[in-house]
Amino acid sequence: MTVKVVTDSTADLPPALAKELGIAVIPLNVLFGTQVYRDGVDISGNEFYQRLMASPRLPTTSQPSVGSFLELYQELGETTDQVISVHISSKLSGTLNSATLAREQYRGACRIEIVDSQQACMGLGLIAVAAARAARQGASLDEVVKETQRAIHQVRFFGLLDTLEYLEKGGRIGKAQAFVGSLLHIKPILMVRDGECQPLERARTRGKGIERLCELAQEHMPLEDLAVVYTTTREEAEALARRLQPCLPKAEVILSQVGLVVGTYLGPGVMGIALRRETAGSL
Repeated sequence: MTVKVVTDSTADLPPALAKELGIAVIPLNVLFGTQVYRDGVDISGNEFYQRLMASPRLPTTSQPSVGSFLELYQELGETTDQVISVHISSKLSGTLNSATLAREQYRGACRIEIVDSQQACMGLGLIAVAAARAARQGASLDEVVKETQRAIHQVRFFGLLDTLEYLEKGGRIGKAQAFVGSLLHIKPILMVRDGECQPLERARTRGKGIERLCELAQEHMPLEDLAVVYTTTREEAEALARRLQPCLPKAEVILSQVGLVVGTYLGPGVMGIALRRETAGSL
């Protein structure tokens, strides 16, 4: 039987791509007061960012429940006996813990492997894509896990932020705290490394920050996959994707709007890239 791939909504996979590759996406939740929205299900990205910018208080987020994971695993167990469940870094969310507890409670015949991607956003998305492609080629669960681990070492995510306000308010700033208090109008570039947000560089202007994203893509060539992500500036993201297309001559650059949960902490105006190198290596 074909291995089924599960990820969570923080992967920010475009719905059409997830459907094409047969990736099951379990949503996290965003709460504005008592109003709960399932990430990628109950509200569009544009509507969410309008509300986020207008809200005096940052919404809260929550991981999927153990019961939600258990229900999904039971459903998948009706058509396969092999599942890989790859999720957002355990340093950023309790989602992996919910998945692990659900696997412990699962009583079916399906074998379930849980993987910490050590990534978020389309960094996680590209890892899930790598797993799904291996599964479609007929790989066994052990082989898919091996390919997923290989992808973890190949994937990088870089984000250009307009502000650190949302990361700081949400308590997810981690080592990027080093940028707090820097000169006004400096645009921070962060990366996900060792499972958490870490400072990479400061750009003096947004334009220079986008130039640096282009340079980072080029520095990591040759590439197997490349995605451009954004929160509120789609036209700008489309232009960046066109500009970066020569870095990926054999495939299309993926365009992805950052979803509710990751967007809560990154805020409006974010541009970023996720890439998968052909070989592993350190930054």
